[in-house]
Amino acid sequence: MAIILDVKNISKQYGNIHALKGVSVQVPKGSIFGILGPNGSGKTTLLSVVLDVVKANQGTYAWVQSKNDQEARLVTGSLLETPNFYPYLSAVENLQISAEIKKRGFTDIDNVLRKVNLYERRHSQFATFSLGMKQRLAIAGALLGNPQVLILDEPTNGLDPVGISEIRNLIQQLHQEGITILLASHMLDEVEKICTHVAILKQGTLLQIGSVQDVLSDEDWIEVASENMEALANVLATHPFLKKVKKEKYLFATFEPSVSAEELNKYCYENQVVLNYLQKRKRSLESKFIEITQ
Repeated sequence: MAIILDVKNISKQYGNIHALKGVSVQVPKGSIFGILGPNGSGKTTLLSVVLDVVKANQGTYAWVQSKNDQEARLVTGSLLETPNFYPYLSAVENLQISAEIKKRGFTDIDNVLRKVNLYERRHSQFATFSLGMKQRLAIAGALLGNPQVLILDEPTNGLDPVGISEIRNLIQQLHQEGITILLASHMLDEVEKICTHVAILKQGTLLQIGSVQDVLSDEDWIEVASENMEALANVLATHPFLKKVKKEKYLFATFEPSVSAEELNKYCYENQVVLNYLQKRKRSLESKFIEITQ
């Protein structure tokens, strides 16, 4: 898959605070790439760096299909902060001001309003809009000039369930139109539902990166016990497919490729360990995310 953004070893420091620590990311063209992490993990700083809003102390980034920074800005739309529109102007009038500032022209204002499903309210005052509508209008502003890449920072923050659903549907629609979307979020559920790829940050450090399916997939855990727990642990350690084992009251094991409970029971018996407890469980996405970020 072609790469549209290549970030190499980016570090950013604010005084004694290390906002980013040697972060390297490659964003595939045509993806919905989520940057996931708790508040204060460096998500917004990373977006600000690749938008040339903030200068990194170390490292480089490149918009692969752009010749220079000016061209990159022309093919990139972004929403980093709460939309700053005039409350008593209409949607069209506010977008006209945005277009003037960005030097994008007025020709596609009606088109972007249709994309975000606000065309019928184009002459309504911004003050009359719901939070979800205001966010969609902000995305419309980011879409002026027909960008190839859309960068969104916490696009569903503060919205009710209806507003969140509207933004999710809009992001998926834009993705289907071929736009590459880079979004930051602290919400695991949001990233898991709409993103194709994810990078997980914590305190400025990149913990994991890859497809959502690989990084955030739930796993089968097999919970086992025997009268001789030490012997059981030793047998599990010899299994060719063992990925991880942890000890609590019982032993929890994961395998890759996966192993059925029946297969594990047979393996243990053939190695002179008789199980007196065996239970297969599904680990939640939340528990995996917590494990990654701890």
